[in-house]
Amino acid sequence: MIDWSAIVAAISDAGGKRTDPDTPRAVGGGSINKAYCLGSSPPYYFVKLNGPDRLAMFEAEAAGLAELAHTGTLRVPRPLCTGTAGGQSYIVMEHIALGGRGTDGAAEAGRQLAAMHLTSRTDFGWGRDNTIGSTHQPNRPERDWVKFWSQHRLGFQLDLATRNGYDRRLLDQGERLLAALPALIDHDPVPSLLHGDLWGGNLSFDQDGHPVIFDPAVYYGDREADIAMTELFGGFSGDFYAAYTEAWALDPGYRTRKDLYNLYHILNHLNLFGTGYLGQAQGMMQRLLAQVG
Repeated sequence: MIDWSAIVAAISDAGGKRTDPDTPRAVGGGSINKAYCLGSSPPYYFVKLNGPDRLAMFEAEAAGLAELAHTGTLRVPRPLCTGTAGGQSYIVMEHIALGGRGTDGAAEAGRQLAAMHLTSRTDFGWGRDNTIGSTHQPNRPERDWVKFWSQHRLGFQLDLATRNGYDRRLLDQGERLLAALPALIDHDPVPSLLHGDLWGGNLSFDQDGHPVIFDPAVYYGDREADIAMTELFGGFSGDFYAAYTEAWALDPGYRTRKDLYNLYHILNHLNLFGTGYLGQAQGMMQRLLAQVG
C-alpha cells in the first residue's frame, strides 16, 4: 500500500510545501514506474513509484535532473526528494504542466540543447551509474571515448544479449564491430553533458511553449549520441535540427556514427523487449561493418 503520509512528510522535510496526502491522481505516460500528480493546489508534485530495490534508480535520476538543471539551458522538473515508504521506492519532483507549443518551441529546444552540450568535463562517463529504461547503465569514467563506448555501451549490451540467450551470430558481429570502432569513431569529441535517452517522448513543452526534457539517462559523451537518438524514432522537426546546427554544426561523419550510437538503444530494446529488435540490430551492424570493409 502506498504510504502517502510518509511521502508528504518527506516533501516537507526537503523544503517543499506540505500538501494533502489524500490528493494523488494517477497519470500515464510510462511503462516502468507508477506515476502520480500530488496536491490540491499549486505547487503540485510529480511522484514516481517502484519496488524498494529501485531506490538507486530514482537517486540517480534525481542527480541527473539536478545536473541538467544546473546548466540553465533546457528546463527540467526540479527533483525534490527520494526515499522508500510503504514498501516502495519513490522520487518526488516539480510537476510541470505540459501541452503548450509556441511558434518557436522546436527551434528553442535545438538552441538550448546545443548550449547544454557545451557543458563539459575531462572524462567520458559520469560519477555514478544509472539506468537506460530499466537496464543498468554503467558510467565508469574513461579518458578515451572509443574505450568508453566499446566497454560501457556496446560491449555491455552485447554481453547482456549473450546472457539473454541470443545466438552466436549476433555476438560474432558485435565482436567484429567492437574491433572496428577506432575506424568508425574517426573524430575526437569532447565530453558533453548528454540527456542520454533523448527520444520524442522525453521532450515536451510547458504551457508557455518552452521546451522541457525529463526521464534522463545522464552521462558525458559525444554530443552526436543525443542527436542520433532524436532521429531514431522521429518526432523532432526540421526547425529543431536547423537551430541546433546553427548553434553548433555537427562534425563530418555523423551520418555513419549515427547508426553506431543508435545501435546501443536498439540492443537495449532487444534485451528489454525481445526478438522483434534482433533483425534491426543485425542489419545495423552489417551496414556499419560494410563501412570499414
